[in-house]
Amino acid sequence: MRPSLLDPLFAPATSLDGIGGKIAGLIANVVPADLAGRPLRVGDLLFVLPHSLIDRTNRPGVAHAPQGAVVTLDLTVGRYQPPPRGKKNVPYRVFAFDETGEIALTFFHAHQAYLERQLPIGGHVLVSGRMDWFNGRPSMVHPDYIVPAEEAAALPPLEPVYPLTAGLSAKVLRRAIAQALERLPNLPEWQDASVQERLGLPSFGAALHRLHAPQNSEEISPEGEAWQRIAYDEFLASQLSLALVRARTRKLAGRPLKGDGTITECMRATLPYALTQSQERAVADIQEDLARPERMLRLLQGDVGAGKTVVALLAMARAAEAGGQSVLMAPTELLARQHLATIAPLAEAAGLKAALLTGREKGRERQAVLDGIASGDIAFIVGTHALFQESVHFKDLVLTVIDEQHRFGVHQRLAITAKGNAPDMLVMTATPIPRTLVLSAFGDMDVSRLTEKPAGRKPIRTVTMPTERLDELMARLGEAVEEGQKVYWICPLVEESEVLELTSAEDRFAALERVFGPAVGLVHGRMAAREKDDAMRAFRDGTTRILVGTTVVEVGVDVPDATIIVIEHAERFGLAQLHQLRGRVGRGERPSSCVLLYKGPLGETAKRRLAILRESEDGFLIAEEDLRLRGEGDLLGTRQAGSPGFLVARLEFHAELLATARDDARLLLARDPELASERGKALRMLLYLFGKDEAVRLLRAG
Repeated sequence: MRPSLLDPLFAPATSLDGIGGKIAGLIANVVPADLAGRPLRVGDLLFVLPHSLIDRTNRPGVAHAPQGAVVTLDLTVGRYQPPPRGKKNVPYRVFAFDETGEIALTFFHAHQAYLERQLPIGGHVLVSGRMDWFNGRPSMVHPDYIVPAEEAAALPPLEPVYPLTAGLSAKVLRRAIAQALERLPNLPEWQDASVQERLGLPSFGAALHRLHAPQNSEEISPEGEAWQRIAYDEFLASQLSLALVRARTRKLAGRPLKGDGTITECMRATLPYALTQSQERAVADIQEDLARPERMLRLLQGDVGAGKTVVALLAMARAAEAGGQSVLMAPTELLARQHLATIAPLAEAAGLKAALLTGREKGRERQAVLDGIASGDIAFIVGTHALFQESVHFKDLVLTVIDEQHRFGVHQRLAITAKGNAPDMLVMTATPIPRTLVLSAFGDMDVSRLTEKPAGRKPIRTVTMPTERLDELMARLGEAVEEGQKVYWICPLVEESEVLELTSAEDRFAALERVFGPAVGLVHGRMAAREKDDAMRAFRDGTTRILVGTTVVEVGVDVPDATIIVIEHAERFGLAQLHQLRGRVGRGERPSSCVLLYKGPLGETAKRRLAILRESEDGFLIAEEDLRLRGEGDLLGTRQAGSPGFLVARLEFHAELLATARDDARLLLARDPELASERGKALRMLLYLFGKDEAVRLLRAG
């Protein structure tokens, strides 16, 4: 049960004064929490932090107020200038003055009676807002504050600035946050006193009050003590919940998987190449894990094309030698089919059956696969989320391999765990993840890295090109297609957007089709699975030679004779994603190229990003740089279940706190595994505050 002390924070935000359903919906757009179908709560507002401060103490006088500056003016109201009758687009002006000069306070669509009340002629008022000088005349359009001089105390000297969304006013959001702060109960301290003292951290409540009512801009800096305190709390909650999931999954004792090596050797003999050193190391680590009675929880990181599937297959071979079944789960049907194409012939050579299970298999075909899984006839099952469904029963599931881990959350990991008798788990990702991020997203796993490219992989020549040289690029592509080469052309959007001036995949497809005719194909995420598969198959078979697409082609699709990839609006993509996309080429004998097409002028970050990509093909180095350049928010793709989308913590500022939090969480659970002590009970509150209810349920489940 959630402690009743937290009830005020878990009440719906609509219980606050002035917050109806519509306003709550708008506030939900700026709240960093993943609301995933639940209503906005009072506590969510506490984590909407200000990004800057407006200083309203600057009082230079009308004549000395600079253009664009936020100033506060001490004025006497002089005269009104209403718009002419019937001219609604002309503003209402109120002229006011101080000893240095006169200013026009300008209001569009104004209500005269309201203005006469706020600004009575001869009245002495304080007005605060942004200065505008037009043709040498000062004005202020829609001042932020107008208060009578005798109520000067009502004007905030320093005003925090929050992220906003269309239709949500700063005043409404500030008022809602202030009410949420009033409801914050006096919570017990869950931090270790020595850690708190060493890092100089205030209490949780004091930190939030300081962030929302700062006395200076240092107090709202992510590097300030108040922000550090909340970030450390969030890291600790995250590391505790990962450690609890790990403890729970470890508690489900695995079983040692031992084999005589016959199936493994048979598969190795069928491979057309020798494994790289890091593949051999990863295979050895995995075999060692599988032989132990504890469950394996291992993350296999490897750049695009580093040969993760083969490492996974050899682990599955060991499981088969021990008489058990294995599952390989992919995030998309396209990728699942590709994995099956790799695995099925190798399994067959070893006398084993492999089958596919996705949402598309229906009727008799599906039933035959389900029967084969239940009887144990099928040793290797490849599939998508469909593998979680109730109707899937395994005879003896001993190993689960999950591809592109960040697309599956902790809950799904637990769901697949329930399918077998605590199966061993190998998780693979082609997103090169920096060490700090491995800690935060996968703190509950051992890690193997594949660092070399497989033999025969050619380096990819990477060039940057402004959109002005598009004609030149088209001519070069024409030559390449005539020589029998294949080209990917990646766009950031599916269809044209009013808001962003970007070329969409559909527009680019139409433009290329006019030049190259039926040799151009199109693939994007809004197409039905079958259409996507058909488009990919046509490209793989050579029916089409140029494939226009969105980032759908990023994950795992293998076309060895594709030699050129053009990434349009490359400045719009993150480094890790650009690197992943580039890995679609360079898989065959021919030299390959990546063209980063950009629309100038470029900002400093975009310039640096494209330069790093030109200089390096090392995915891990690129990932570290990406983290430095833009923070962790997006590094693992969108903030999906299981990705470390923190509310407050930012790895670019707080990475060193993460290791401390992990050590603290481990020590804590070693001493108090049930979180039953006084500090343990306080920590349960921390888990609830940061949305880690699942971890508390695990505690209850024992």
